[in-house]
Amino acid sequence: MNIRQITLVQESFARVAPIADAAADLFYARLFELAPALRPMFPTDLIEQKRKLMTTLTLVVNGLTRLEALAPAVQALGRRHAGYGVKPEHYQTVAEALLWTLEQGLGEAFTPGTKDAWVAAYTLLAQTMIAAAEESAALTAPPVVAALAPAA
Repeated sequence: MNIRQITLVQESFARVAPIADAAADLFYARLFELAPALRPMFPTDLIEQKRKLMTTLTLVVNGLTRLEALAPAVQALGRRHAGYGVKPEHYQTVAEALLWTLEQGLGEAFTPGTKDAWVAAYTLLAQTMIAAAEESAALTAPPVVAALAPAA
């Protein structure tokens, strides 16, 4: 991500922050509309989950200027999400729900440049989370025992 993209993400998120509750409502409604099969992965009462979403987004957006310091937290988030059953393909659906939510919340301020900046930010974060989850799974997987073939 370049500094302009980071600025666009941070400025646009600052405009969403005052409507955080509504944005979280929109996000989860859209997520479950796009992928109803994901609903059982979440608690029945989404109040705390919505708060966590907005808190995490705030931390990540504010940390974009310090990616090296942000990376360990994002990696840990990826490992936790894998433990909840999140698969790499779920990240695309979340991206669609997030971009749609931002478009709804920002209206005309959700310019093509702003959208591209959010795509860049989300892609970077999702790739980091997926890589950490896959690395963790590889480290905790039982060793594969090769069958011994008889000598020829």
